[in-house]
Amino acid sequence: MRNILLGACGALFVSAALAAEQPPPHWGYQGEHGPAHWAEVDSGFSTCALGRMQSPIDIRNALEADLPEIDFAYGAGPAEVLNNGHTVQVNLPASGGIAIDGTHYALLQFHFHTPSEEKVAGMTFPMVAHFVHKSAAGSLAVVAVLLKEGKQNPALAQVLDTMPAQGTTHALSGTFDPTPILPEKRGYYAFQGSLTTPPCSENVRWQVLKEPIEVSREQIAAFRKLYPMNARPTQPLNGRQLLESRN
Repeated sequence: MRNILLGACGALFVSAALAAEQPPPHWGYQGEHGPAHWAEVDSGFSTCALGRMQSPIDIRNALEADLPEIDFAYGAGPAEVLNNGHTVQVNLPASGGIAIDGTHYALLQFHFHTPSEEKVAGMTFPMVAHFVHKSAAGSLAVVAVLLKEGKQNPALAQVLDTMPAQGTTHALSGTFDPTPILPEKRGYYAFQGSLTTPPCSENVRWQVLKEPIEVSREQIAAFRKLYPMNARPTQPLNGRQLLESRN
């Protein structure tokens, strides 16, 4: 009996070790691992197919409303650039945050998609930057900044000129302030949505700034050299309220 118990315990330890070594579920943007199949890749991704408040969306016929201003309070802090195999992400552990309607959300990171995941009246932009924030209660708020082709963007040069290889990170020298990435005008579209990547968790507060910023053709090409396309298709609105600030 003792040997049987020892054997069973050993098997449990081996099983646990093997489970710990299992790679995360593989998902992507093409073929059998693409967005249409995310819910099949892993049982934890079921919301990608079953959710009713999914992002991104095609922004059409938004209702004008007296939306609260987004109080941006970003500041300079340390920054780490990560190429996670799905996008290039800039982690910002101490760069302030935003306040909306009295709720503070700390800035966690921003990352890029090409083309823009959001559409505006059916039109896409070459890229979009998603600024991800989290409240003390754990709620998420994303601010999307649309990127159009134009002049070189010096605020993003430090990131787009030195993007790391897939699976690697590097720290930016000195400090990094994300404030200059924001457009001058801060009017926005607002809706309840989800993460645009697995597990597609819902109840995410979305704010898509109406005014795009410019990046150069070379900066767009540099990102697309790593990720030619990493955008989830737009999802049905399913009766959600879509609002637009008056400014």
